[in-house]
Amino acid sequence: MPRSAPSPSKGRPRWGLRIATATSVLLLAAGGVGHAMVTGLSADVRRVDPFGGLTERPGGDNGVNFLVVGTDRRDGLSKEQKKRYNLGGTACDCTDTMLLVHLSADRDRATVVSLPRDTYTELPPHKDRATGKRVPGRPAKLNAAYTAGGPGLTVRTVESLTDVHVDHYLEIDFTTFMNTVDVLGGVPVCTEEPLKDSYSGLDLPKGTTKLDGGQALQYVRARHLDGGSDLSRMKRQQRFLASVINRATDTGVLMNPVRFNKVASTLLESVRADRGFGTEQMMDLGKAMRGFEPASSEFASVPLADTDHRVPGLGSTVTWDRPRARKLFASLREDRPLSGPAEPSKGSPPRVEVDPRSVRVEVANATGRQGLGARVDRALHKTGFATTGTARNAPHRDDGRTTVTYDPGWDRSARSLAAALPGARLVEKADHGPRMTVTIGDPDQKVRKVLAPDPDSPTEAPLRGDEADCG
Repeated sequence: MPRSAPSPSKGRPRWGLRIATATSVLLLAAGGVGHAMVTGLSADVRRVDPFGGLTERPGGDNGVNFLVVGTDRRDGLSKEQKKRYNLGGTACDCTDTMLLVHLSADRDRATVVSLPRDTYTELPPHKDRATGKRVPGRPAKLNAAYTAGGPGLTVRTVESLTDVHVDHYLEIDFTTFMNTVDVLGGVPVCTEEPLKDSYSGLDLPKGTTKLDGGQALQYVRARHLDGGSDLSRMKRQQRFLASVINRATDTGVLMNPVRFNKVASTLLESVRADRGFGTEQMMDLGKAMRGFEPASSEFASVPLADTDHRVPGLGSTVTWDRPRARKLFASLREDRPLSGPAEPSKGSPPRVEVDPRSVRVEVANATGRQGLGARVDRALHKTGFATTGTARNAPHRDDGRTTVTYDPGWDRSARSLAAALPGARLVEKADHGPRMTVTIGDPDQKVRKVLAPDPDSPTEAPLRGDEADCG
């Protein structure tokens, strides 16, 4: 069966990840609107043939793989829009972003792997897109595959690099991103401090701001914030993705046929897909994405060996850490999760999914035992959790159970915290926010040490919404 992929790259904005997943969530949440409407939508998708003439391809495996490509095309933008949102210059007719999106065979898990656009690779022999002549293989950056040979060469190059069979191809451009956000009525983001980037034109105050499509594009494209850190940019974009999903859910897009059709139609204006991507594939994506949350889906970037590999004629490229990359793509082929809590050896601390340093915790003492809250707070802080440092008293409880109350968007963080509190029970509470509440009901509650995720794991735990306290 089919599969999926796209990817971002070193030093470049990963807006395609937001577009790709928003596409899946907003356009393809078929389970909320029914088979008949999706059938109508699939008939309107513009088609492309990325698989014609491809030979010696990797074998198909369990699950479905999509190659999701974000292209740097700006045909639908006016001169005023380009000027207003700092989109000057000529579009490169290349892939700004590529993602491999894997849907598990049971359609209950989505894994998104970013493929850096500056990846140093070898383009296979192909027919040149501009001249129509056959040309030999040559060294190049991964995003040059689209320029040289279009979707077909892009798929062929990605399959050669990853040994993962691409089942479906989706292509999205800048205009989609801007227009879809506008159709949603804007998307709010929360920032802990003012954000200003003269290159992208981004200028946001501290606090919550509802972004229109152009501002959203600036927000996820900004490359000169946070010291230019790719990790910071990725987290910022993941926060925005969480806001897009929340916005779609809060406004009832997925469950309202009229609104769904409006959003989907807008998105389809700038989407191209392979001929095999039809109603059933949309329904599959819908099943996987109906319960989508950044916390419970997997995001990863290809592990890198060198982020500044200089090549004559190409400039700075990135090279992959081959052993770790092979392990990552083997997980996709075998339809296995990329990560999870590792089984500890006997007597050793458990390894959790989320680094305790990024898990915010407030402790409340409901046992009546004086000083217990402060002791648990100190013990959790000692094992790495970001506690408030001041425990409070809570109404007395007689059940003898300690609970961890958490927002469903932070379920991985909650599981990591519960691992440090033997016997604790998880309690889900909507709109609880990013800070966990530990309510001690066991007068003998212990705290055990836990280990942060394996640093060799390729997965990146995404933020579940913006962690700034904007209220």
